[in-house]
Amino acid sequence: LLSELRANALVFGSSFQRVASCFVQGLADRLASVQPPGTAVGRVQLPPVMNIMDIMSGSDKKQEAFRLVYEICPHIKFGHFVANLAILEAFEGESLVHVVDLGMTLGLPQGHQWRHLIQSLAATRGGAGKPHCTRLRITAVGLCVDRFDVIGKDLKTYAKSMGINLEFNIVESNLENLKPENIKVSDDEVLVVNSILQLHCVVKESRGALNSVLQMIHELSPKLLVLVEQDSSHNGPFFLGRFMEALHYYSAIFDSLDAMLPKYDTRRAKMEQFYFAEEIKNIVSCEGADRVERHERVDQWRRRMSRAGFQATPLRLMSQAKQWLGNNKVCEGYTVVEDKGCLVLGWNAKPIVAVSCWKC
Repeated sequence: LLSELRANALVFGSSFQRVASCFVQGLADRLASVQPPGTAVGRVQLPPVMNIMDIMSGSDKKQEAFRLVYEICPHIKFGHFVANLAILEAFEGESLVHVVDLGMTLGLPQGHQWRHLIQSLAATRGGAGKPHCTRLRITAVGLCVDRFDVIGKDLKTYAKSMGINLEFNIVESNLENLKPENIKVSDDEVLVVNSILQLHCVVKESRGALNSVLQMIHELSPKLLVLVEQDSSHNGPFFLGRFMEALHYYSAIFDSLDAMLPKYDTRRAKMEQFYFAEEIKNIVSCEGADRVERHERVDQWRRRMSRAGFQATPLRLMSQAKQWLGNNKVCEGYTVVEDKGCLVLGWNAKPIVAVSCWKC
């Protein structure tokens, strides 16, 4: 049956055929993991998904796919834009400011989010025509230390050219092992914590891991926690419900790629097969600690954050967000709606990414 499904799941077919190819592979991986060796399912040999980029290594494929997702899809850029607006509001009138970046904006090589923030801070002038912000501290949290080091050096050079004194620190740790004492903070600075598509990775069945991370953030007493997450329910207790939610969610994303790129554009194939397909396969084929793509709806995040002692801070940035969509020439079909103080980017009314802000 899987072989028959795969025969109709084409990398350069319709959006449904393309998304089906990812889900079929996820189902095949799931069945292979639970079937004893030598069974009929275990012996199914599915044809390769694609071979147009076989000369690239696995890590190179993923990095290239992620770069394309950032450049072509509005999801992450939207999160960065709204997050920065909220951060700038929190920093208004302050001279010493500090951002703790959980995941360092996903390891994007240019530190895009913080370049834009530095530019905005430099444009806010105080006395004698100098930037009001006299020192920006960025603390990058994650395991990609070498990459962070390069990003930090580039950002310091850029900040200096903009008249901003940047202090860049690296904390080598995953979120689950991060402690408040790992973060260097000062009483005279305003602290903001920034999480872009990160916290869902520490959502587990027991809730303990996420609760520990949220407690750690709460102990830092930031003025603001900015949370950007995929807005879909991919962490339900039942496989079928999770499968159907993921199918609808990624079908919307693949439909949007149809509207943005030609049918045989290899950039689209790279994004779908080496970025979105990896998320799909993790949701469909993995369980327990191996399943890290545990996306949840914004309502569920509200409950989790409230239990952890955080209070929602409504975002009043709808006009700016809509203007951003227009200025960036995002294709028709993408919309921004306000949902109880959160801003949600969607495709034809299907929520894709939600931005929310929280205070202690």
